[in-house]
Amino acid sequence: MKPFILHMAALLALSSAVPAMAEVVVVVNPKSAAGAMTNEQVAQFFLGKSTAMTPIDQPESAPVRAEFYKKVTDKEPSQAKALWSKLVFTGKATLPKEVANSADVKKAVAADPKAIGYIEKSAVDGTVKVVLTAP
Repeated sequence: MKPFILHMAALLALSSAVPAMAEVVVVVNPKSAAGAMTNEQVAQFFLGKSTAMTPIDQPESAPVRAEFYKKVTDKEPSQAKALWSKLVFTGKATLPKEVANSADVKKAVAADPKAIGYIEKSAVDGTVKVVLTAP
């Protein structure tokens, strides 16, 4: 019985050491007519398939970026980068504006009624409107 308890204690300690991923939300300008969106609709903007909204991206090193691309576009960040490289090379699109962090995403979205971005749910305030919470 003692080894079982030790194994369970070790398992519990290891599972609590794994960092929890932040909940990601997609935000737009509060004045935007956009309402609730699906993953597929949001992915259109962040994969260069629609120009109806202007995507605001975060740095490749940001954990929220990897979480967003996996959960919302169903792509790894490297796959999304490859898609954008092809679009830019063929002249079909220009890269999304990239800002330093979620605070800068909120500023960019608040300043542009056509902007769409993603941030941690904990960063949401009255300057942006949530249109999707990543599953």
